Amino acid sequence: MFIEVLKSKIHRATITESDLNYIGSITIDEDLIDAANLLENEKVHIYNITNGERFETYVINGERESGIISINGAAARKVAIEDKIIIVSYASMELEEARHFKPIILFPDGNNKLK
Repeated sequence: MFIEVLKSKIHRATITESDLNYIGSITIDEDLIDAANLLENEKVHIYNITNGERFETYVINGERESGIISINGAAARKVAIEDKIIIVSYASMELEEARHFKPIILFPDGNNKLK
């Protein structure tokens, strides 16, 4: 049996940009991508702490050390600059593997830098 479990979480990241005219995705500082064990094009769930919006998109690498968190495309209507969000990815795995799996959870500062 396979179950879905939390794989990676970036808790309370700050929206720095939004681009309605881009094709879609979330652009994330590559330092955060690496630290969270995310991959470019990986599906992620976005939970907007500020306004309660929830949506899915995929990851695009942002400039390293930039602190960028940009929501792109139609989802840009669901955020405002300075909103606090949670970025989450899940993984499907066998029940026994899931029992011992430890997710990566990051708590960046207000500038999206690792503490």
